[in-house]
Amino acid sequence: MSDGRQTSAVRGDTLLFLTDEQLRQGSEAMFFAYRGFTADPDRILADLTYGRAHHRAIHFIGRAPGTTVNNLLNILGVTKQSLNRVLRTLISDGLVESRVGRNDKRERHLHLTDEGRALEQKLSDAQRARLRAAFREAGPEAVAGFRTVLEAMMDPEMRASYAKLRETGQ
Repeated sequence: MSDGRQTSAVRGDTLLFLTDEQLRQGSEAMFFAYRGFTADPDRILADLTYGRAHHRAIHFIGRAPGTTVNNLLNILGVTKQSLNRVLRTLISDGLVESRVGRNDKRERHLHLTDEGRALEQKLSDAQRARLRAAFREAGPEAVAGFRTVLEAMMDPEMRASYAKLRETGQ
């Protein structure tokens, strides 16, 4: 493939020996890794009485300034009611601004304020530090393999959203 990934036959055929127990262990490792990955931001957010939904919204608004509410709904896979509750809080607390679309007045484009960018930076710094340490310990081949595994686990529409986000280069 042109994106640097090996073909399925080369990658997957040598992994056919994985037992159900090994897969269960991988699943459990992912669960505990996710807990670690979210622990630092959770502590920061707890002081502000925010949760992970706020973190995800702040992250993706910061990653794609001007994203629409509908695009954010698609990325996060939450209900409109749930996202509106989170956005109302972030907007009233001065972390996010909602701007009317230039071409379509029904659209709302979301931007982080200076305060929102500072919080996003603090949350991302905590997660990047954890990732950097883990990647350093694992080595470059493991890092590439990890990304390949994560991308292979994504549903096709999520993989497309992920690829689109990566293309923005922000």
